[in-house]
Amino acid sequence: MTEAVRTDPFTVRLEVRSYELDPQLHVNGAVYQQYADHSRFACVQAAGVSVEELIGDGLGPVNLETVIRYHRELRGGDEVDVSCAWVWGNGKTYRVEHVLRLPDGTPAAEVRHVSGLLDLRNRRLVDDPAARWRERAERPELLGLR
Repeated sequence: MTEAVRTDPFTVRLEVRSYELDPQLHVNGAVYQQYADHSRFACVQAAGVSVEELIGDGLGPVNLETVIRYHRELRGGDEVDVSCAWVWGNGKTYRVEHVLRLPDGTPAAEVRHVSGLLDLRNRRLVDDPAARWRERAERPELLGLR
C-alpha cells in the first residue's frame, strides 16, 4: 500500500513569452500543458530522480489523460506560478495536478493528468509506480511520498 504524504506543492515561476501567444494575444491552449509538463519535470529533478537513468532502465512516465480547466487568460509578459502535486492510489495509475496562478494568487488554470509508469520493453504499465518513484527519489516528499 502506498503511503502518501501531504506537503505544499512544488512550484515554479514562468514568464509568458510572446511566441506562446495566439492571434487573440493570450496564451495558446497547448502551452498550458507545456507549463504543467515543465513544472512536473522540474519537480522530478528537484526530487533527485534522474530521468536519464529512469529511461535507461526501461521506464517512462506517460500521461493517459489530461484535463485543462481555464479560469482566466494569460497574456504576454504575465508571470505564472505553476504547482505540481502528486496524488497516489493503489493501482497502476496516479494523478499529477497543477494549478497555474498569477503572483497575486489568482488562479488562471488547472491541469490534471492521469499518469502511469510504462515498462518500455513490454509496453505495459508497471504495478505500484509509487514504489518505483520512491526508490529513485532523494526527496520523495516532493513526489507526495514518504
